[in-house]
Amino acid sequence: MKKMLVVVDMQVDFVNGALGTPEAQAIVEPVRARIQQARQEGEQVVFTLDTHREDYLDTQEGRNLPVPHCIQGTPGWQLVPELRELARDCVQLPKPTFGSMALARLAEREQVEEVELIGLCTDICVISNALLLKAALPEVPISVDASCCAGVTPESHANALAAMRVCQVKIRGEEKEA
Repeated sequence: MKKMLVVVDMQVDFVNGALGTPEAQAIVEPVRARIQQARQEGEQVVFTLDTHREDYLDTQEGRNLPVPHCIQGTPGWQLVPELRELARDCVQLPKPTFGSMALARLAEREQVEEVELIGLCTDICVISNALLLKAALPEVPISVDASCCAGVTPESHANALAAMRVCQVKIRGEEKEA
């Protein structure tokens, strides 16, 4: 079975930079361990990178979230140091918005039979990519490992997991399996 692990936006600015949270910091080690497991099991590992330009504050997103972050080429745009070596020979997809159409096209082209998502933020980019993948590949099982994700807040993380569950995205890694 061809499986793809998608590591969403595990970048400095989301972990301990401009938009960092203790919850994001807490998942770095579980994410690193999951990537190592995926590589050992022969899964394709793909990283997405939230990518903005210097004019971020002039964009729709910047007007709604006026915190410059993940500006291409800055230290905050980089993957967290703990994951950089693991990402070296993996596909890395810059994306200027929450969801990545390039990711959906890649999964379709690679004819994956299962996709799992981990990373940040559950309630913005993880849910956006999970639902894009579900729309592009309606018969491919899509899952999210809740223990390897963090949201903007714990409440919005839980709300995003509930919304994805309703959309037939399998939620793994919860204390109480759904």
